[in-house]
Parts: sequence; C-alpha cells; structure tokens
Amino acid sequence: MNRFSNELNKLVNRSLDRHVRLAVTGLSRAGKTAFITSLVNQLMHVSTNPRLPLFTAVRDGQLLGAKRVPQIDMHVPKFAYEEGMTALLSQPPCWPEPTRDVSQTRLALRYKPQRGPMKLLQDTATLYLDIVDYPGEWLLDLPLLELDFMAWSRQQAQILKGKRLELASEWLAMAESFDPLAPADEALIEQISARFTEYLYKCKAEGGLHWVQPGRFVLPGELAGAPVLQFFPMVWLEKMTEQQWSDASEETNLGMLRSRYRYYQQHVVKAFYKEHFSKFDRQIILVDCLQPLNAGPESFNDMRQALDQLMQSFRYGRSSMLRRLFSPRIDKVLFAATKADHVTPEQHPNLVSLLQQLVNEAWQTASFEGIKMDCVSLSSIQATEPGFVDYQGRQVPALRGHQIGGGAKTLFPGEVPRRLPSDTFWQQSGFDFMNFRPLEMQSDEPLPHIRMDKAMEYLLGDKLR
Repeated sequence: MNRFSNELNKLVNRSLDRHVRLAVTGLSRAGKTAFITSLVNQLMHVSTNPRLPLFTAVRDGQLLGAKRVPQIDMHVPKFAYEEGMTALLSQPPCWPEPTRDVSQTRLALRYKPQRGPMKLLQDTATLYLDIVDYPGEWLLDLPLLELDFMAWSRQQAQILKGKRLELASEWLAMAESFDPLAPADEALIEQISARFTEYLYKCKAEGGLHWVQPGRFVLPGELAGAPVLQFFPMVWLEKMTEQQWSDASEETNLGMLRSRYRYYQQHVVKAFYKEHFSKFDRQIILVDCLQPLNAGPESFNDMRQALDQLMQSFRYGRSSMLRRLFSPRIDKVLFAATKADHVTPEQHPNLVSLLQQLVNEAWQTASFEGIKMDCVSLSSIQATEPGFVDYQGRQVPALRGHQIGGGAKTLFPGEVPRRLPSDTFWQQSGFDFMNFRPLEMQSDEPLPHIRMDKAMEYLLGDKLR
C-alpha cells in the first residue's frame, strides 16, 4: 500500500508540474554563491527557523521540511554547498568561493497543500526545486547572436576609451603590426588573444568595469584553453575597406578570427541558452550597486551598460530573438540589490529605488509581456550589525563589523542616492563602501540574513500553497 501511495504521489507531482527551476545570476561579486548557500540553508532549517516571518509557507506551518536530493542533470557540476558552509563556519569566517561555471543543486520541499487538486488528493505534497547557478557574464553574450564579426568589432572599438583604453594598452601594442589579410597564423592569434583576455580580466579586477565580451573569456569553465576562446575584435577598422572585410578568405588571419567568432556564437552562446535558459521557470538577478558607487562614475555607468546588455535576456516579446530561438517560460523575475547590510538600515529604501531606476526599461518590457517583476534589497548572509556612532555631538546610524583581513570597524558608509547619480553626487559624495567578513555563526542555526524570506516568498510562495 505504501509503495502504491508513493507511486501515486510521484505521478500526481509530475502531472501537476510540482517542479521549479530557479535560475540565479548576476555580475561578478554580486553574491550568487552566498545567495544560493543561504537559500539552501534557510530551507534546510524550516522546521526551526524563526528568521523567515515573510515566507508564508514557513510562517503558517505549511512547509514541513526540506532535504537535498540527487540532481537529475548529472552532466552539470554540483553546487558546492558543503564547501561554502565550511568557509562560513571557519574561524574567522570567510566568504565562499565565487561562481566560475554553471552548477546546480536540487531540494525536495515537503508541504501541506492549501488549495486545488493537490489538497483533495493528499495531505502532503512534494515540490522539487532545482537551483541553477551561472555567471551573469555569460548572459552578456546574448546580443552577439545579432552581430556579425565586423559589427561586433565596431562596437568594441567604440567603447575603447577612458579606463578601457588604458587597460587595453598591452593588447593594442602587440596587435599594432597584425596583418588581417596575411595567411592565418594560429600561434600569433593565440598570443594576441591571450593579451585581449588579460585586458578583459583587468577591466573586471582593476577597472571596476562589468561589461566584458565575450563573457566566457573571463569565466571559461570547461572551455579554458580551447581555440574557440582565442579570437579578438578587429578594432583597427581603418586597416581595411568593407569590401576587403567581406572578400577575406577563411585562410587569412581575418578569416580565422571570423570563423572562431561564428563558432563561439553557435556552439557556446546559443548552446548555453538552449541547454539551460529555455528551461528556467523563475529568475533572480543579483546586483551589487555599492561597489560601483564607490569606484566612481565610469565604473557605475559601465555597470549600467552591462545591466542593459544583460536585460536583453529577459525581453520575451513574440518578436524578440530570445523568443524566436529558445521559447523561455520564465514567469517571474526578481531583481535584488545585494549587500544591504553594508549600508545602514534607513538607506535600504534608497537602495531599492536606485535598483528600480537601473532596471526600469526591462521592467516596462516585462510588464507589457505579462511577466511579473519585483525589486528588493537583501543580504543573503549578514556581515554587519546596525549601531550608532557619535558625530558632531549627536548619535548617527552606523554599522559594526569586521573588515576582511582586518579588525573590528564601526562606520557610517554614507547615503545611497535614490535616483541615478548626478554630477553633483560624484563631486560631493562621501560614500565609503567597505567589505566586511561574515558574522560568526553556529552550525546548528540558520544563517543570519536580511530579507531572504521576502525573496523566497516572491520566488516560491505561490508554489507551496
């Protein structure tokens, strides 16, 4: 009888689609690994978790428990949850290693149905939650599918200014004598491509820049060292006429660059969207607004540009390229401003308002297409506690925490602008974002957080009723 009941339960779950694939993405250092680690941890502690008052299924006792189960996609690497928890519980605690490739974990959530056929058929049901982690930089490549090699090269030439031009000096110097119409020289192309890749790494690590294309060059995953990641844009447009561009044979340097770019389009970019993106049901996009505010207007505006590129992945209109190629089924998107605990609590509404400004265009498009979208500020794993400091004879809000690699610190990091920063903000801002290590925590308690329950309610609440 139990066996029959279990088989019936499985059949009901499958027939009623009791399965959610949640995609977690964001640009580098936005906190993807921390978010997934916290999400899994909060769900694993639901029976004794007092930190989820906004998650209805927990607050009302509907969610009975959760456990990790083997994932179905056995070719996708497993998300490193244990390693993340080990880092967080170490002395002193430290942050988990960041996302480098696609990874996945699966949870079974046991709950009491409150409505619909599930309530009539059984007392308890199971929702299977697949959480897929992947670098946001890979999403930045979607627009490449609408650009041929020449158009992409022109685009890259246009953005080579300011900090980017400075960081590209070694790549540009090495390629100065490169002859695009000479017979293909694979060794030379590999060398120049290595300098181009170093330039992209510098944009991220030194320049505080976020828009890097191709995205796989800086987070190659299993493609590290493959020829498909050995090309670069021909930004020296004056070296050739358009006729020479189109007439160049595949046996020339230009022909090799062009063919590798096309292969990248079809076998890397398109393959990723087809394999993963078309199967997602829900999406959360994590955005670090604070570091770019710290780094200055060029970094902040570059982050805006990167977000605009990333948003193209969520333009689901019937005429959109994404709809034509992959038929995505995402019905809810959540934008989350991360590291909310790195500014004082009264600044959190400003952080949400700023994020709404950044994603406004995508929001309007999604609303038109009937896709639900929301914004929230959160801290997946809390690193500071609110407090006060004396300033000019009065008590002002402050944060208390431990610097990464340093001692205890109490400070007021400054005000977050409610709207996109003006020239006045950059001239007068005293904003001083500082990285903190995680708070110390106990292994038998859920991780401390800010508004993870609100995010969980938005992404999963309707599936657990």
